[in-house]
Amino acid sequence: MKHTWKKWLALGLALCLVLAGCGKKSAPSEPTQEPTQAPTEEPTQTAGAEIDLAVLSGPTGVGAAKLLYDSDAGESANHYNYTICTDNQQVMAGLTSGEFDIAALATNVAATLYNKSQGSIQIAALNTLGVLYILGPADRPIQYLGDLRDKTLYATGQGANPQYVLDYLLRENDLDPESDVDIVWGTADEVNVAMLQGEADYCLLPVPAATALEAKSEGKIQSYISLTDEWDYLRNGSQLTMGCVVVRTEFAQEDPEAVEAFLDEYEQSIAYMADPANLALSDNANPAKLVADYGIAPSEAIAAKAIPQCNLTFIAGAEMRAAIQGYYEVLFHADPASIGGGVPDDGFYYIAG
Repeated sequence: MKHTWKKWLALGLALCLVLAGCGKKSAPSEPTQEPTQAPTEEPTQTAGAEIDLAVLSGPTGVGAAKLLYDSDAGESANHYNYTICTDNQQVMAGLTSGEFDIAALATNVAATLYNKSQGSIQIAALNTLGVLYILGPADRPIQYLGDLRDKTLYATGQGANPQYVLDYLLRENDLDPESDVDIVWGTADEVNVAMLQGEADYCLLPVPAATALEAKSEGKIQSYISLTDEWDYLRNGSQLTMGCVVVRTEFAQEDPEAVEAFLDEYEQSIAYMADPANLALSDNANPAKLVADYGIAPSEAIAAKAIPQCNLTFIAGAEMRAAIQGYYEVLFHADPASIGGGVPDDGFYYIAG
């Protein structure tokens, strides 16, 4: 009994101490009590999916620059482990091996990979319209493709999209590319040299090579004709859509929510990059600085002039097929191998469920 009494006394004293301690912590009038600071949490990356993203340097990759910036800052819905690729073959290899989940690349390459891989990828959005321009001397302007009759045109892209698009548009303007225009094919560097040295009068180049040529010429060479505009003048129901983003079909099936989140913030990124007002920003989020910093364009100065000529767009869902079908048909008739042997079927287009 004696031990029991002592035990209850000890428990009572302990309870009083606990209650007294609690009273001290909550008493607002305690003058000497220092406020307790909650531990500061380290900034954490967003809780979205981890996506391996490939971005092609040049116009096709421009629209993703703000998305990469936001991902680095931890402000994107998904977290993007990105790779800046220099050519379409690198992107194709990464998609085939599963290294990339989503990638930006040329639309004809996307069709080729779809046809040759039994549907291992799907096109998720169109991101770039035409980026081909015809340039010439400042003192000898031209306004229409018909003005190229009996002239020499230096061009890059033989046996690829630029040639097929040029040939199609020349024929639609009653010009035979074999006889009415003397087309000299070469690399972008060769075309640049010929133009700067006065060996060529007119040339066909993509952005940003066209933009760089104008800058180097110090006003002696100007851009006159956009092949995107020429395509639109035909009113054939399609658009000249040269760039896109694709997703691995397996990845889209496994995590459709991640793909949808990507498309939402990718659309926002393209809108940001395409807004002319943002080119006046003086901070690191200036679109020209972004594409230069990420290695998508050769320099900030060239990027500032090239971005407005990149014809950035965002076309997704059911609208994609109608926008690009005519372009694929032109490529197919020019060379079926240019799109992997055939115009892609409806399974090629990623449509959210």
